[in-house]
Amino acid sequence: MLVNMKEMLSLAAKSDKAVPGFNVFGYEDAKMVIEAAEEINAPVILMTNKDAVEHMNVKYYAALFSAMGKDAKVPVCIHLDHAKNLEIIEEAIEGGYTSVMYDGSQLPFEENMANTVKAVEMAKKHDVSVEAEIGSVGYSDPNIKAKAVYTEPSEAKEFAETTGVDALAVAVGTLHRMQVQNAEVQYDRLAEIEELTSVPLVIHGSTGLKDEDLAKIAKTNVGKVNIGTALRMVFGHTMRDEINNNPDEFDRLKFFKEPMKEVKKVILNKYAILGYK
Repeated sequence: MLVNMKEMLSLAAKSDKAVPGFNVFGYEDAKMVIEAAEEINAPVILMTNKDAVEHMNVKYYAALFSAMGKDAKVPVCIHLDHAKNLEIIEEAIEGGYTSVMYDGSQLPFEENMANTVKAVEMAKKHDVSVEAEIGSVGYSDPNIKAKAVYTEPSEAKEFAETTGVDALAVAVGTLHRMQVQNAEVQYDRLAEIEELTSVPLVIHGSTGLKDEDLAKIAKTNVGKVNIGTALRMVFGHTMRDEINNNPDEFDRLKFFKEPMKEVKKVILNKYAILGYK
């Protein structure tokens, strides 16, 4: 069934669980996320990031993922990740996305807040949930020019209350595109944000979290953790092995089979760590 993420995150934030939001790039990885979630009766968040949108128009992702979500036996949210402008958010909503993120984290605080209010007003008309970011989660890739700024708890409080967002991404030590699990979480900062806000929190760059940190975060007011690099790495490495081991094969569908199996293992592992058995 197709839903927004408001209820699933609210329930997760109040329990010892957090919903993994998986960045997916097509049918193959999206299918594995849904299959894994159906096996353990867990909610699903299929996310489309900036790279994916640059590769294929967001309306085509919406059509594919909406169809898959409607057929699923568990709640499925289709979420647009890190949208930098209101135009792409409007296009995603019109296409059928059930959730969007407006990312003004690189803008001055007041401008980020004002634009987020507009995104919320736009989305609420269509029962679409909204995530935003206060502070800024940086990137491990030095070629990506984005400043990393830890979230100030007092600003998180003002931002959440003023905008009315359904989920708030905070910067407490992770980075996007981390390939090793060595992020150092500022738990004191996270706890202070929790004390001042009631909205479910979101941790981006969660591939970089150690398993014990991921499990610990699931027991906080964090309702969602974003995971993308972990899936891309296992899919890409496994497919490279398949191509190298089968030099005479040219049918790409055959190359997808093993990567899909390996991706599903990673998905099930992340769900288990986050409280879904």
